[in-house]
Amino acid sequence: MTILITAVRQTVYRDLIARYENPIEHACDIAVGQQWTSVDGQRPDGLCDEAWKAMRPFVEALARGEGDFFDGWMRNPLSAMVSCNDGFRPMSFYLEVI
Repeated sequence: MTILITAVRQTVYRDLIARYENPIEHACDIAVGQQWTSVDGQRPDGLCDEAWKAMRPFVEALARGEGDFFDGWMRNPLSAMVSCNDGFRPMSFYLEVI
C-alpha cells in the first residue's frame, strides 16, 4: 500500500529553547504542507531521520493494511497523526493510505 505523509503543523516552544537548547543555526528542513509517499512501508527520500523514527511503526502498520490505532483514535481508521521527537519544535504529520 501507499501512504501519503503530510507535514501539517509545527509548534515552537520558544521558552524551552531559551532555557535548555544550545544555540543552533539550523534545526529542521521540513515545511508545513510538504508531502512524501511511502510505498510498502519504505522510508521516503528526503524525510528527516528523526521524523521517520517516530512515524515508522505507524507507516509500516498502515502499509500492511492495519489501522484503527488506539481503538478509534482517528476518524479515518487508515490514518494516523504523529509528531517528530524534537521537544523544542515538533512537526506533526498526517499519515493516510492512498
